[in-house]
This record gives sequence, C-alpha cells and structure tokens, in this order.
Amino acid sequence: MNLANYINDLLYRYDCVIVPDFGGFVTNRIGAKLNENTHTFYPPTKQITFNNHLKHNDGLLANYIASTENISFEKASTAISLSVIKWQNEIQKKAINLNNLGTISLNEAQQIVFEPITDVNFLTESFGLSTLKSSEIKRYKEKVKPLIPVTKTNDKKGVSVFIKYAATAAILLTLGLAGYNGYQQNKQKEVLASQQKALDKKIQAATFVISNPLPTIELNVAKKISKPYHVVAGAFQFVENAVKKVEQLKEKGYNAKIIGVNKWGLTQVTYNSYANKNKAINSLNRIKRTVSKDAWLLVNTPK
Repeated sequence: MNLANYINDLLYRYDCVIVPDFGGFVTNRIGAKLNENTHTFYPPTKQITFNNHLKHNDGLLANYIASTENISFEKASTAISLSVIKWQNEIQKKAINLNNLGTISLNEAQQIVFEPITDVNFLTESFGLSTLKSSEIKRYKEKVKPLIPVTKTNDKKGVSVFIKYAATAAILLTLGLAGYNGYQQNKQKEVLASQQKALDKKIQAATFVISNPLPTIELNVAKKISKPYHVVAGAFQFVENAVKKVEQLKEKGYNAKIIGVNKWGLTQVTYNSYANKNKAINSLNRIKRTVSKDAWLLVNTPK
C-alpha cells in the first residue's frame, strides 16, 4: 500500500492529514505573488509542512482508505501501522521520497525533516492556473520643456491697471458667493423647521394610553445543564456511519449521540456526555478497560 497516494488525495479537501504514530501533514494557504526579478506571476497555492507532534489518530486517513479499498476500518488502521513501521526503518538509512508530497529524512538530532515539493498545487480554487511570465515593462520619461522667461517691459502703468481690475473682480465674485451661500442656508433652516412641526403633530396624534392592559405573564424557564465533557467513540467521514455507530451504542445501553463535526470535517459520536469531569474520567477508564481502548475524552470549553 502506497500511503502517500491517500495522503495526497486528502490534502486537496482537508488542511491537515494525520498519520497515526508518525506525524501530520499540514497545508497553509499562500496568496498569489509576483517575482519582480524574473517577472513571473504565481497563482494562490497550498504549501505543505510537517508536524511530528500531530500523532493522535483522528480516523480521517483510516476511514478514507477503508472506503476507497472497500475494507474494514481495522484493516485500514493495520495497513497504516505497517507503512509507518516501514518508513521508520527506512528513514534510519536514507531519505524517503513520498509521491507528490516531498522528501522526509532525519537530521543530526534524529528529528524528521520534511522538504515539500512545489510542482503540485493542492488548492482546488487554483485548478487550471499556472505560472505566467511576462516581458519586462520599460517606462519612458518625457522630457519637459523649460519655461520661457517673461521679459520685462517699461509699461508699468498698463500692468498696474490690469492688477487693479483683477483685484476688483475677485472681490465682487467673493461677495456674490457669500450672499448666495447665506440665502441657501436660510432656505434650508425654513424647510427643516417646517418638517419638525409636521413631525411633532404626528407624534401627538399617535400618542395613546391603554386603559385595560393585559395581565403580566410569568414564565419559569428551567436552566439547561451544560455537559461539556464527552467520552468520544469515534469520528467518521460519512454521516451514515456515524448514525449506525450511535444505534449500535444505544443497543448496548449507552446514551450515545452525535455532537457535531470537528475542524477536519469528521462527524463525532460519543458514548455519553457529563457535566462532572470526574464522572466523565471514570466512565472513560471503564470503557477503555471493557469496550474500546480508542475512546478518548473531549472537553468543550464555553466560548
């Protein structure tokens, strides 16, 4: 089984794919950008990173393999574990090339180093878009002709007369504009005063008193008890599987239910939910001993 192919498929639809007991492949969205040196435009993309702290089995990868290969969830989980063991053995000797994902290797501190490939774009919104290289844009500056200096004349009398009439015209224009503005302001005040009077009359006409008001009704609303502690039985990619799991648990006597969808798009099913943390932990330990070791505790803190 080539585990990298299934991870590759899921990264087109999800931002995180966890390989149990190994690590998680996480995508980060990067917007379109321009390389000014090469004059190349790059479309928006998803960049892959690796986080070796994400090792908890959320069921996404196993559910996808089980539905694709038409096998049980347990067989899919076993196949993932075998692939992880193979990777851990091979990486001790050489770097491993994961198809369409990148290369993983160990550094001097025996930590996993991931080198992603850049040829594959996992952002479905950018499907069909490719890099575009444009020709260099050359900008030209137009030369400005120098101003022609004004020659001095001896006709000082003509210049002074022109300045005199220009100043007079400017003063008359300013007075005219000031008078027009004052007239407009007075008209606006008259219109606003008329509208205010009409509004006051409508308010007075609409004022009334209820002589026989309805009696006061008292409602007793029971306070809803919050149950933030959930003993999780599993997370499912398909809602039909989650519903079947709830029915199976109810037949065994559990107060099972669906509590929603997590951030990876999986439908979560619980054995039971509790308001008290200690009761939830006791129930979880009992279920781990007698029913399933994969059960875990989810705490929904109030927002």
